[in-house]
Amino acid sequence: MSLKKIASIILVCFLHLTYAKTKLPIDKNSFDIINLNYPGLEKVKNAVEAKKYDEAANALLQYYRIKIGSKEPDFSNLEIQVDPKGPLDAKTQEIVDNAMLHRFKTQEAYGFFDFGKDIDWKLWPIKDNEVRWQLHRVKWWLSMALAYKTSKNEAYAKEWVFQFNDWATKNPLGLSEDNDKYAWRPLEISDRIQNLVPTVSIFINSPNFTPAFLMAFLKSYHQQTDYLADHYAADGNHRLFEAQRTLFAGASFPEFNDAQKWRKSGIDVLNTEIKKQVYPDGVQFELSPVYHAATIDIFTKAYKGAQKAGIENEFPASYKQTVEKMAMAFINITFPNYNQPMFGDSWQAKKEFRQNQFSNWSTIFPKNKFIQYFATDGKQGEKPNWFSNALSTAGFYTFRNGWDEKSTIMVLKASPPGEFHAQPDNGTFELWVKGRNFTPDTGCFVYSGDAEIMKKRDWYRQTRVHSTLTLDNQNMVITKAQQNKWETGKNLDILTYTNPSYTDLNHQRTVLFIDQKYFLIIDKVIGKATGNLGVHFQLKEDSKPVFDKTKNSVNTTYTDGNNLLIQSLNTDKVSLNEEEGKVSYAYAKEIARPAFVFEKSKNDDKTQQFISIVYPYDGNKAPEITIKPNAGNDFEKGIINLSVTIDGKKGEIKSSLN
Repeated sequence: MSLKKIASIILVCFLHLTYAKTKLPIDKNSFDIINLNYPGLEKVKNAVEAKKYDEAANALLQYYRIKIGSKEPDFSNLEIQVDPKGPLDAKTQEIVDNAMLHRFKTQEAYGFFDFGKDIDWKLWPIKDNEVRWQLHRVKWWLSMALAYKTSKNEAYAKEWVFQFNDWATKNPLGLSEDNDKYAWRPLEISDRIQNLVPTVSIFINSPNFTPAFLMAFLKSYHQQTDYLADHYAADGNHRLFEAQRTLFAGASFPEFNDAQKWRKSGIDVLNTEIKKQVYPDGVQFELSPVYHAATIDIFTKAYKGAQKAGIENEFPASYKQTVEKMAMAFINITFPNYNQPMFGDSWQAKKEFRQNQFSNWSTIFPKNKFIQYFATDGKQGEKPNWFSNALSTAGFYTFRNGWDEKSTIMVLKASPPGEFHAQPDNGTFELWVKGRNFTPDTGCFVYSGDAEIMKKRDWYRQTRVHSTLTLDNQNMVITKAQQNKWETGKNLDILTYTNPSYTDLNHQRTVLFIDQKYFLIIDKVIGKATGNLGVHFQLKEDSKPVFDKTKNSVNTTYTDGNNLLIQSLNTDKVSLNEEEGKVSYAYAKEIARPAFVFEKSKNDDKTQQFISIVYPYDGNKAPEITIKPNAGNDFEKGIINLSVTIDGKKGEIKSSLN
């Protein structure tokens, strides 16, 4: 054995012995946080009153070993479902093997980092804030518990006890402003106290889980939860997560004196916030489909947590009604592969993950046949009996001709101002046709960090990298869309909205879904502002488009024959130009993809128009499309009377934009 290996073993042993020797003594004060009158704690109370504090701690440990150690752990609050009876999967085992060596994966995109034999909890290997924040969520502790559950290998329990003590010792509240910013950020606390419930339930039967460690654990858990209850985030999904997990902590450890206070705190916040954060149409105000789904999870888990504590009646009937409306709103923006548009800070999810979410929601709303349909992949329940739908308050508009893989579906965003996870992107859309998302929105790539990280985030937040209109390629100043018209019919669905995108310039976009097959997009630019106008489009990374600058057309070249043509039908001078395109389907991962823009100048205060056709077609040859205004057509007055000829077949489009 090498000297380096021997030195490493000696250091680890020394650290374990150090924590064993420096454990806090058990005295009367150790039980101040416990309600000794709680049913089942009679032996604990008698021992405390007899000043036999070690005996009391042992009795408390035996109580918990019976209460939570003799039954399946409570995994109900976790974000990702756990199979309690199945074998440990290879990915979890990899996390555990690395964690035993103090190699932690704090953010999935960056892999494992070595935090040292003597764990350096302040290590910040990549200056992305998520790396440091998520370090303090210590999610690998639950993985270690799952490994212990299947193997009964005491090395896992011993190492977890060591790491818990190490974290608590090196990250005390108030150590420094910088450390508190990460280790004691309320969202991270909420994540820890949530995952510690099943983690402790598994480890509690280990001989390494001693009475002394139990008292140290309870003291730390109480401090974290009590701090959290007084320091919720001011608003947004963080506040919801924190309140729900505080409620869960109070329901999971009712033996704490403050358990009832925590439960009430969580319920009060959620009852207040659900009215603030959810629009009347059921969409969460951050306008990100990913966070919308997350908030449904929060509200349903909170209700289940209240059921666990027998206090679900403290949620009014309107609470459940709102959550059900949120689930129905989510259905309306769901594609057949169970994904949703990547508006704002969003990314793609696996079908299994989304289906599990629907399944969890269905337990709260067992009579809702539509939620049940998505929960069972269509095996039970009922397929929605409607097609196009407007979530008008949030500004999510869905044009669709069906619900299966072969359907054509466009989801467009024209919204009020959003919160943190929204972007300046009104008008952007995703188009699904016959199993393919042709125009995935850009995503977000990363969240926050140093200047280099923020530069990457800001690229994805540009208006010009979304499928909408810009002035001089600048970001929209205002996202405050006003719906002018929403009307559905057998052969024509129409949306018109107006957004005050720039100073002295309004953007009015009209989308017509014609014959449940193709789309005509009319962009009207109103105001005295001048500059270069651009209508941008983004395509899927593997679309291999053909750019025809003579016809101002772009068409994909998929060999399966499922293709898309996007063409400018303007009769005035418009230029077609390729642009830099990227898409991020997962955090900190990006792919180059085609992007282009139709451009022209605006030199005066006259209204300008762009007319674009978005035409899905079968085959390898793009159709020939022309447009001719008929008598009475007047875009400026909002009157459409057009003749559209597609491969020699002529049709007419008549409508009012107002």
